[in-house]
Amino acid sequence: MEKNFNDLSENRQQQLMAFDRLLTIMDELREQCPWDRKQTLESLRHLTIEETYELSDAILENDLPEIKKELGDVLLHIVFYAKIASEHTEIGKSFDIADVLTGICEKLISRHPHIYGDAKADTEEQVKQNWEKLKLKEGNKSVLSGVPGSLPALVKAMRIQEKARGAGFDWDEKQQVWAKVEEELQEFKENFNIETQVVIDQKEAEGEFGDLLFSLVNYSRFVDINPETALERTNKKFIRRFQYMEEASKLDGKSLTEMTLSEMDEYWNQAKALKV
Repeated sequence: MEKNFNDLSENRQQQLMAFDRLLTIMDELREQCPWDRKQTLESLRHLTIEETYELSDAILENDLPEIKKELGDVLLHIVFYAKIASEHTEIGKSFDIADVLTGICEKLISRHPHIYGDAKADTEEQVKQNWEKLKLKEGNKSVLSGVPGSLPALVKAMRIQEKARGAGFDWDEKQQVWAKVEEELQEFKENFNIETQVVIDQKEAEGEFGDLLFSLVNYSRFVDINPETALERTNKKFIRRFQYMEEASKLDGKSLTEMTLSEMDEYWNQAKALKV
């Protein structure tokens, strides 16, 4: 239903005016700034990836002021892409920000028939299953075709498993999944035990290790742990503790490169005790 601007709440009017200001600035920069004029869809791509990771970091740190800032950067890129696309002259290929917004609105409405239609979905799981069924009706050849090929492997594993679950292909209980983890771990230990001196088949070992990681990701879903988030938090914790070791040892007149492992462990344990 069409709404008159003056009939909107004051807050919604402010939101729309702020968005209009961004669009106006984008138009001006595209016309007047040498750098902005030079950009293409391809030249912005790596910058967008960088901005997305910066947003991800801010979310992991639960830094709301930084999240606000990074969301602005990501939104700028969306507007920038739409502006460049609107300048294309090919018939049927150009689009602008209104087309982008209309497209996502139509998609959300069609993918939520339990809200905008008469379908039933009382649980999150039913919503996900309906979502995947609708995507197949829209032309997707496979449930898994929506998983981007360039996703990091850990994220991709989780998305593959989530989509397979949406099609009904999944374990019933978490105990079954953990049994699979233990099975894969035992297979890896039996075939690639580092205590033996037998030269291992590196390619086969890689495949078995991949199976083990995939099963661990599978289990993480059943206990509501995002494996990418969990691993990144551990990465950040390791960085903090290692940097503590560097700084503390330096204050004591020592250098990590000249210390034994047991000496470094003392500083590591200090970092753990201090909850660095």
